[in-house]
Amino acid sequence: MNGRGYIYSVVAAALVVVLLFSWSAAGQAQVFDVAARAAILIDAETGQVLFEKNADQPYEPASLVKIMTLLVAMDAVKAGRVSLTDPVRTSQRAAAVGGSQVYLAVGETHPLEKMLKAVAIASGNDASMAVAEFIAGTEDAFVQLMNERARQIGMKQSRFTNADGLPPEPGEEPSLASARDIALASRTLILEHPKVLEWTSTAMETFRENPLFILYNTNGLVGKYEGLDGLKTGHTTAAGWCLAATAVRGNVRLISVIMGAESRAAREEQTRALLDYGFNRFAPVLAGEGEVGAAKVVTGIPEQVPVRVERPVWAHVPRGQNVELVTEIVTRPDLVAPIAQGEQVGEYVVYLGGQEAFRVPVYAAVDVERASVFVRAWRAVRDFVLDLVGRGA
Repeated sequence: MNGRGYIYSVVAAALVVVLLFSWSAAGQAQVFDVAARAAILIDAETGQVLFEKNADQPYEPASLVKIMTLLVAMDAVKAGRVSLTDPVRTSQRAAAVGGSQVYLAVGETHPLEKMLKAVAIASGNDASMAVAEFIAGTEDAFVQLMNERARQIGMKQSRFTNADGLPPEPGEEPSLASARDIALASRTLILEHPKVLEWTSTAMETFRENPLFILYNTNGLVGKYEGLDGLKTGHTTAAGWCLAATAVRGNVRLISVIMGAESRAAREEQTRALLDYGFNRFAPVLAGEGEVGAAKVVTGIPEQVPVRVERPVWAHVPRGQNVELVTEIVTRPDLVAPIAQGEQVGEYVVYLGGQEAFRVPVYAAVDVERASVFVRAWRAVRDFVLDLVGRGA
């Protein structure tokens, strides 16, 4: 390394993966596409993008907005601010919300989990409003939380103006989101709050007995596509037909997003095609597991700190291609000792064919003490000299 300052990169492994598959000229000529306005397909664990189309163009997302509603609500549960057993009372405003609904009456009360099921399974707009008001006091305050969370997780092309995704009233701005941002929100929701998948994989459930109301899943692929257990549908005239879906097979979970399809059948057909493309076109290759190398910490004892990934890291490599897979550890620019075992120290970067495919966090495998002032001074001089020698070479 050239020791140019605060970023220290340590090559953890250089793996050359030669996939011994035949690669026909006919296969090379095939170009995959979907007819939707925008689409993306990613690996849920790593975020590796397997397909994208207009993925950074913001569009009205319709009820895909509710992915953020579920995320903010489940964040509050995880933080202990609310409980899934807490009673949620329906306000007059929530009861008056139109569109897809579970027909809540003013004063009707259900546990938070039941309200969230109404959002996740049946896309209830009235339940979304009731949840928003319960969590934050008002829908406006809840929407502020949605936008703050979106910025926190890196959603760059999104803004939210309500908790349900309904079209704006005259003079109001619509919610906007890109397919990439919806995939990122979906990935965050699944990884941090997997319980949601219990709801989104439910085809039918009774919401109340009197008057009887049954939640029917708006996602027509539930129970009809192998491994599919979510996630959220959406439709308005402006947004078209939208579907954020997720399915798992073996070690691989994929997330697909379709925005602006022409019909309900089209969004399901294109979602099938996207997921099939991911599962069939790519071969998962283990790119790292457990300890994956070391990170340099010039202020630490030891100086070379073994690092590990939280879970096995799988890279998706196109079948039938010879692809070089290389990995690298990039440390945090502000990394200084002391460091506690388990603290995130940087990222494990995976390159396929010379291009960055994705990066995942790496964590210190041991405690790191702070080196003495004499050791730190000696290392500074050493690195300065090595840098001069490197430049002279």
